[in-house]
Amino acid sequence: MPEGEGQPVKVVLTGGSGLLGGALAGSLRGDGHQVLRLVRREPTAPDEARWDPSRGTVDPTALPGADAVVNLAGPGLGDRPWTPGYKRLVLQARVDATRTIATAMAAAEPRPRALLSSSAVGYYGNPGDTVLAEDSPAGDTYLARITREWEAAAAPARGAGIRVAYLRSGVVVSARGGAFGRRLLPLWRLGLGGRLGSGRQWMSWVTLDDWVAAVRFLLDRDDLDGPFNISAPHPIRNDELTKAIGRVVHRPAVLWVPGPALTLPMGDFARDLLGGQRVVPERLEAAGFEFSHREFESALRDVLAEQQGSPPG
Repeated sequence: MPEGEGQPVKVVLTGGSGLLGGALAGSLRGDGHQVLRLVRREPTAPDEARWDPSRGTVDPTALPGADAVVNLAGPGLGDRPWTPGYKRLVLQARVDATRTIATAMAAAEPRPRALLSSSAVGYYGNPGDTVLAEDSPAGDTYLARITREWEAAAAPARGAGIRVAYLRSGVVVSARGGAFGRRLLPLWRLGLGGRLGSGRQWMSWVTLDDWVAAVRFLLDRDDLDGPFNISAPHPIRNDELTKAIGRVVHRPAVLWVPGPALTLPMGDFARDLLGGQRVVPERLEAAGFEFSHREFESALRDVLAEQQGSPPG
């Protein structure tokens, strides 16, 4: 979806009400591009169109004339305890959303040229200290199964010759929302932060600004398809992360959450939290993308300084 001589483009967005979708839409609109958000309710604004992933339907006027689709739809992975019912909901909702939009894109005339579809670094399972690039094998955890089926659901678009890129995102570091800003930071500010399990597990992370920039980079490059790890070049161990957050928010990292205490409320998801992934953005960097934030502690300082409206210190 090259923008050429500064010409505006049209991007259709699913999941536009979340942290990532809102930030991406704001960035695109700020540069004069058109964003059409697909919503499950009755549209109430000119920039909205109706879709129903559970029924596999999309407003037939939404996709023709669009340059690309960014698919971010689906319930949050850590929003609720992983009961059997919620596990089925997470899997089915993400697969339904991806299959619905990919099928509609294949049938559109003219077709959008690109589909950028959300995925996660959980694709790789929990292989310990192994460094994971995009050609690393899929894991065997439940989250790995979800991401495999999630990515496979884009097959109708690929089969129609549409460029498909999978956004294997790490934990997005932002003070504005998401799991990090809504759950983790408030605990630390209350003095309730601490390491999880052994603390030796890796966390792959990316700032919200770098996530948006990476997605826009992939939108602009018609030669890039397949999986891309959207995570900073330097993942961090959980015990190092807790110490870094403690230094930045001036709260001691004295608490410890043992593995069994996580397993009870989180179920299978605890295996991913306690295992982690050491992911590197090999394909993005090889294509020329440059991360603004490469080290966690300095990135967090910048994120919190931005939230407070002051220059980073």
